[in-house]
Amino acid sequence: MRAASRPNVRRGLGLNENLAREIMELHTLGVRSGYSQTDVTEFARAMTGWTVAGFGRGPVARFTGATGRPGDFVFAEPMHEPGARTILGKQWHQEGEAQAAAVLEYLAVHPATAKHIATKLARHFAGDDPPPKLVARLESIFVKTGGHLPSVYRALIAAPECWAPAPVKFKPPWEWSISAMRAVGTQQLQPNAVPGLMYQLGQPVWKPGSPAGWDDVTGAWAAPDAVLRRVEAAERIAQRTRDQIDPRARAAEMFPEALSPGTAQSIARAESNSQGVALLLVAPEFLRR
Repeated sequence: MRAASRPNVRRGLGLNENLAREIMELHTLGVRSGYSQTDVTEFARAMTGWTVAGFGRGPVARFTGATGRPGDFVFAEPMHEPGARTILGKQWHQEGEAQAAAVLEYLAVHPATAKHIATKLARHFAGDDPPPKLVARLESIFVKTGGHLPSVYRALIAAPECWAPAPVKFKPPWEWSISAMRAVGTQQLQPNAVPGLMYQLGQPVWKPGSPAGWDDVTGAWAAPDAVLRRVEAAERIAQRTRDQIDPRARAAEMFPEALSPGTAQSIARAESNSQGVALLLVAPEFLRR
């Protein structure tokens, strides 16, 4: 009766299955973790009515009450499709906003989510192919603590696999840029310098190529043209030092026990301090961590 008595404000809006799939695939369970298209559709139905203020205009916005400060979360009850759902083999009888909230809480602590999050964290800090034992430890802590991320982070920091002496990760553009600025002691940047640099290096600010975000593996960032763009950026960064940095001393300071003879020789043979700094910023030791 409730659904029949209200105007059909959902006509033409459809279901946001993309959001439901992204939540399951990217942010919780992970790809190929056992959910079906039916689960995605039913989750999308549970989320009907979830919206943000400032979305939509005219009679729909006024009728649903989706008003407020633009960007704020709003639950527009008239847009919600009532009824029980079956998602991942479980029944969800909650009404209104509480239904999708309950599903989200379940997804957040699901064992598949634990494995997905543990793998991503281990991959970032311990290499593109993270040690299975490290993933298993992080996964176990996630499950035991009900998804308490600080506990997972503490275990990650304490893990010896994350402190291997040999570099295991190729720095993405953002990480490389921050470390390059720190290496030369940069204190200030010109307005829009960072967005311009990130665009040049292939990681434009807030503009990943898909909802999955930026890749966290070497193959995404170590292509020849990408490395060439870093060389060009390194030359510009080094020129701003105005030959005031001794690259040999700086290299020894940054890599006291890890500087290879080849890198040390290349820096020593540089025609100027600035060129030596540029070589340091694109050396294998600096490109990886």
